[in-house]
Amino acid sequence: MTQQVSVIPNRGRILVVDDDALFRESVSTNLIDAGFSTESVGDGLAAVGYLTDAPVVDLVLLDWKMPGLTGIDVLRRLREQKIDVPVIFLTVLGAQIYEEAGLLGGAVDFVEKSRSFSILLRRIELILSGQKARKASLSPQDNQDVVQLRDLSLRHASRRAIWKGSDIDLSLTEFNIVAYLAESAGRDISYREIYDVVRGEGFLAGDGEIGYRTNVRAFIKRIRQKFRDADPEFSEIENYPGFGYRWRHGNGE
Repeated sequence: MTQQVSVIPNRGRILVVDDDALFRESVSTNLIDAGFSTESVGDGLAAVGYLTDAPVVDLVLLDWKMPGLTGIDVLRRLREQKIDVPVIFLTVLGAQIYEEAGLLGGAVDFVEKSRSFSILLRRIELILSGQKARKASLSPQDNQDVVQLRDLSLRHASRRAIWKGSDIDLSLTEFNIVAYLAESAGRDISYREIYDVVRGEGFLAGDGEIGYRTNVRAFIKRIRQKFRDADPEFSEIENYPGFGYRWRHGNGE
């Protein structure tokens, strides 16, 4: 059952998911003071049920470690149902392995609970402003349901990628990376530029340049493997050593 904290949308509506009632109340109060409206639930199952009922939220703050369904379990279920609302993990776990697991699962950010609210607020603002900017800058092609690039079909409305007739099971973030590379076919895309697709423009990686390169490489490795599971000869994503990646072929090449 959800606890309604505010219903007047202003800067955006945020769902807070955490089994600690005091933490939920504290974060929700700070968000309201910052001009957001909020809803909150106390466990993963309630979060899945709430979001499956299709209410409009702009972002989810999701506790990583909860009894029953963990945060990563919740995220996995949401992505399986093609619910692509941006998710920020809130956690006491600071190791890079947990950050990579969350991002690979489809989250857009990972914030330790020990950080100040001003840090969390800045991350939220970056993500929401990035979402608005990307929507505003979509080309007519981007707004089409299907974009065909040689052997690759991109279905933006459902976030599905089809390679040579095979459906590639990509997370939301993986789809965004593939779409960005493929629709910029032939152009060398830097690690930084790809990282901005994942986490929002201007975000500072925890380990600086090494941090965002490591995360991008992990994403590309997983994306390549998913395509190769469908087509062992897949080789469209090329590495530009020390710089980034490129998608080899676009239309008519």
